[in-house]
Amino acid sequence: MSTNLIVIGGGPGGYAAAFLAADLGMNVTLVDLEKNPGGVCLYRGCIPSKALLHVAKLISEAEEAKNLGVEFSKPKIDLDKLRKWKNGVVDKLTGGLGILSKQRKINFVRGKAGFINSSTVKIEKIEGGAEELKFDKAIIATGSRIATLPFLDIKSKRFLNSTTALNLPVIPKSLLVIGAGYIGLELGSVYNALGSKVSVVEMLDGLLPGADRDLVSHLSKRIKSNFEEVILKSKVVEMKEVKNGIKVTIENKDGNINDKVYDYVLMSIGRKPDTSDLGLENTKVNVSERGWIKVNEQLRTDDPNIYAIGDIVGEPMLAHKASHEGRVAVEVIAGEKVAFEPKAIPAVVFTDPEIAWAGLTENQAKEKNIKVNISKFPWAASGRATTLDRFDGVTKIISEPNTDIILGVGICGPGAGELIAEGVLAIEMAANLTDLKLTIHPHPTLSETVMEAAEVFFGQSTHIYRPKRNKS
Repeated sequence: MSTNLIVIGGGPGGYAAAFLAADLGMNVTLVDLEKNPGGVCLYRGCIPSKALLHVAKLISEAEEAKNLGVEFSKPKIDLDKLRKWKNGVVDKLTGGLGILSKQRKINFVRGKAGFINSSTVKIEKIEGGAEELKFDKAIIATGSRIATLPFLDIKSKRFLNSTTALNLPVIPKSLLVIGAGYIGLELGSVYNALGSKVSVVEMLDGLLPGADRDLVSHLSKRIKSNFEEVILKSKVVEMKEVKNGIKVTIENKDGNINDKVYDYVLMSIGRKPDTSDLGLENTKVNVSERGWIKVNEQLRTDDPNIYAIGDIVGEPMLAHKASHEGRVAVEVIAGEKVAFEPKAIPAVVFTDPEIAWAGLTENQAKEKNIKVNISKFPWAASGRATTLDRFDGVTKIISEPNTDIILGVGICGPGAGELIAEGVLAIEMAANLTDLKLTIHPHPTLSETVMEAAEVFFGQSTHIYRPKRNKS
């Protein structure tokens, strides 16, 4: 058998590439282990986690409503029904992708593909048997897998990772989250809302390492208020299952050791590219020391027949990045003069409050010694935030001196993930602060904070008094 294009991996990058290729008239084969496209994102990541975070938000808002004069009784958690609803969300979306795949007449094969050479793959099928398939071009989109620490990888039903935690095996009495990145904090927030006493331990000196501190500060206050304990500058050195849970040995920066027993432990230290058993050694594809497949701005590998996209080609490891890379790769294959060279790739942490950013961050500007201007609008001055009884937010804009061109946008607050798209568009279009200031935003909305952050730069914000500083 043969195909114009084979796409290995059916996640957001893989199925976006396969669908566009089919729309452009190519004969497409899409290979994935699941029964429908979707990948980690839809089956074990973005979608199920956000479904559960929605439930967590409802519980939190019901609890906080007492501040407004409305009080609800304590929520009753039907874990089986909640699990069934979450799985239903996943089934609906992945099933829909399966239908779209058939409508586009894509040859979808359940199995694992490995390269025999630069023009042939062998597919080991889930239902048994194997077939060889010749291709003109291939796109590798196998994504990433959970990173582990072998010396802490114990065999216990009480030891969870980001996949098993989403299955909601129980609501633990106490839960330790190892790692204060976005996955750990999101899942920790879910279990906290459902009733677990959640603690988090992090080697570095703050939550969400890499994100700007002024954005994280609002989240940190809420996490410290809601979680049982936040343990920073510390690391887990040993774990052992005991009668009533898992005994965890934690060492702080001074070398002091502390033992504590938790009902369950969730390991969440990140993800790493998944290129195992692909047979890349049979091709001209090169892989970096960190495991990333090397590609150029057109997503071409060092093998002229093979492209790679998504988590396996480097950070940020985000679904929307993979989708856009997949489309670029297909357009290149189709003969278009295109490249993947975005000015901004948005990142969103779906905690409460949410944190989102795009373009240049303040941290990056300092590290690279780039001179920038920073203007901020605190949500305490937002009429819409006040009606929500949520003041724990800020919108900030990073701009280029002299030109006032917008280089980066950061937002912390409820719905930040929805608001950041305006910042991405502004960066991509090389808009300046005046453009944002003059763009009429609807009132009362949280989106107004973007406009007012621009106004702050000129010392003209209506809702806070902050005169513009004279340049020295």
